[in-house]
Amino acid sequence: DEALPRLAPAVIVTTTAFAAGQVTPLDAADVPILQAVCATTRRDAWRDNARGLGAADLAMHVVLPELDGRILAGAIAFKDPLPPREALGFTAVASRPEPDRIAMVADRIAAGIRLHGLPRARRKIVVLMPDYPAAPGRGGYAVGLDVPASVLALLNDLADNGYGIADIPSTTRDLLAAVATGSAEAKLNLERYQTLLQQLPAAAVAGVHDAWGLPAEDSDARDGAFHFRARRFGNALVALPPDRGRTAERRTDYHDPVLPPRHALLAFGLWVQHIARADALVHMGAHGTLEWLPGKAVALSAECFPEIVTGALPVIYPFIVSNPGEAAQAKRRIAGLTIGHLPPPLVNDGLSGDARELERLVDEYAQADGLDRRRRERLAGLIVETAQRSGLAREAGVDAKSTPGDALRRIDAWLCDLKDLTIKDGLHIYGRTSIATADPTWQASAEAERTALLAALDGRRVPAGPAGSPARGRRDVLPTGRNLFTADPRMLPTPTAMDLGRLAADEVLRMHLQAHGEPPRGVVIDLWGSATLRTGGEEIAQGLALMGCRPIWESASGRVTGVEVLPAGTIGRARIDVTWRISGLFRDLFPAQIALIDAAVQAVAARDEADDENPLAAARRRANLTRLDRIFGSAPGVYGSGIEDLLGGDAD
Repeated sequence: DEALPRLAPAVIVTTTAFAAGQVTPLDAADVPILQAVCATTRRDAWRDNARGLGAADLAMHVVLPELDGRILAGAIAFKDPLPPREALGFTAVASRPEPDRIAMVADRIAAGIRLHGLPRARRKIVVLMPDYPAAPGRGGYAVGLDVPASVLALLNDLADNGYGIADIPSTTRDLLAAVATGSAEAKLNLERYQTLLQQLPAAAVAGVHDAWGLPAEDSDARDGAFHFRARRFGNALVALPPDRGRTAERRTDYHDPVLPPRHALLAFGLWVQHIARADALVHMGAHGTLEWLPGKAVALSAECFPEIVTGALPVIYPFIVSNPGEAAQAKRRIAGLTIGHLPPPLVNDGLSGDARELERLVDEYAQADGLDRRRRERLAGLIVETAQRSGLAREAGVDAKSTPGDALRRIDAWLCDLKDLTIKDGLHIYGRTSIATADPTWQASAEAERTALLAALDGRRVPAGPAGSPARGRRDVLPTGRNLFTADPRMLPTPTAMDLGRLAADEVLRMHLQAHGEPPRGVVIDLWGSATLRTGGEEIAQGLALMGCRPIWESASGRVTGVEVLPAGTIGRARIDVTWRISGLFRDLFPAQIALIDAAVQAVAARDEADDENPLAAARRRANLTRLDRIFGSAPGVYGSGIEDLLGGDAD
């Protein structure tokens, strides 16, 4: 409490994994908290694997810290074998620093400090309008957001708050025309581009050359320079990025995971960093293409294109609150501070039926990717199977020749387009509400959006908040204007995890029967915070299945709302008495799951069933109890079993 006011930090950097899941002492400083990762992943595995981090590191060092609103700065150390010692019977490993990754994190820290310390009137802000290939002839498009109107609103907000803004266009048409025309300064000559390329990793530069040829052959290179669609309005520079790939195949190339960016897009990123010398990048709406450029999924290296194009710039990314899966890409690959914004008014409830189920599966796939290979593969199969069974695969352009990866990308893109068609009552303008909107929560959201973006540009902390669709009952995502986290603990266990947990429960019973000639009457299950997040709650599902229970999910939001005790005849065996041991982190992060498990325990124990069929009910009756305790863990604020304290006491 005394140190933070005295030190007055501009940025806080932490290497502590996990999450508090509540207000932390560091929040009082009101500055961004950067997460630097000291990974347990082996260095060679990180170097050679496109996923970057192992599942445990991803859960502990990335997904969980996002719940506290931390911004991923990058990985700075990995496990590496120590020199062999003959006296040892094994090769020891140790955490080794990665010098160029430390330098990158240091650059991010320096950029944050500079942004925090600069007077508003001197800050140079680049406002990037995404150009997602949707409706033909619609420039500056983002899902659910009126990008040109949002940019005009932002320019006016900046001007009203002391930024050096000038010559603001009066209409969105004028804005788009000015940006499309560009200006004399919005260019990078080929000679300077070649000089800047020499500072980049040779392998990345070679990849661009192999895919696109020489820089002078790029369609945006003329008269010895790359020309960009960008216009300066005082210290704010508004731009439309160059196409990432071939203009004729924009939809195919926009999110291609292996196609390097064109020279023009690479040149644009270098121009923003080194010539325009931006202090921050505001990416006005989703989808962008920068976070989808080739490279590692997380813990990027110097050869990854998202890092090459954006550098160490602070990225502030207004993002539609109902799309958590894609917000995660921006958070983890370009260190984006994703500020949730309202979706537009819908003329109906959005997706329904098979399309809604497909969307749920795709969202869960995005969360499982990198965390749990078995769940990811099962979900991939379910997505394609559901699309084919319902006939939606044909509409999405998926046929028998489509590879699984291509099928998933096509289905995801089709869902985005389908959701866009449900918007018939105007797009949302960031930080604004319709005059006709009387909902005070909507009005509070608009104000919170404006406040959050200005706070982020001041180098201040933006509190974390959940992502989800308000139209499906997720009122907890309101007000918007918070730093989105993409994992929703209240959706655990997911239906897919329940399927896997049921199979695991069956395997436990089979193995015990083979080994002992009879099924078990009691089982102890350990629940850990990071493992639960990684598997989607599979361990919880396994215990519920052993007890003869299953969760009840709300169809609209996918959240678990209760538990169902299956009839004894349906189970076909005796129930198992499950005792649960929970870790301190699980206790802090998953109170809803603890309540769910306890509700299942009490419901099973209260049933009027024979002792040999229901050992929980038998235990309650024998002890003449009104309720049974089957969940055990450390007291609030305590972590671990306390063995260390006992050992220390004995040593004294």
